[in-house]
Amino acid sequence: MTPKCANADLKAGYRATDAGAGSRFGEITLTNVSDHACALGGFGGLSYVGGDNGTQIGAPASREGSWRKVIMKPGQVAVSEVSESTAENYPAATCKPAEVDGFRVYPPDSYDSQFVRHETTGCASKKVSLLSHHAFH
Repeated sequence: MTPKCANADLKAGYRATDAGAGSRFGEITLTNVSDHACALGGFGGLSYVGGDNGTQIGAPASREGSWRKVIMKPGQVAVSEVSESTAENYPAATCKPAEVDGFRVYPPDSYDSQFVRHETTGCASKKVSLLSHHAFH
């Protein structure tokens, strides 16, 4: 049986793919940096962080779609598509704009996270959801 991918087995990253009309799109990547195959399955966790100290900014990403288990060989990359609405889509009083340093990325089934730099403006209000993401595949 293939062991689950631990946080230490993975290196998180981000790449932008598209943008338009108040939205940005990209992919969170998890690369298997270990010397063994491991299993990745389910949704990870994703949120904006800021303050140069990892403080969560606003609501965590909502989850879209379904998931399946992926067996990752060493060096293999799994991706999670990310959609971001821009903070400017919301009234400032509702959004409470805040500077974002990047993403906090939790691999599936992990309580440990990784930081990925991604500077933008988020909404400090947890009532506004700017992020959504799909399961890793």
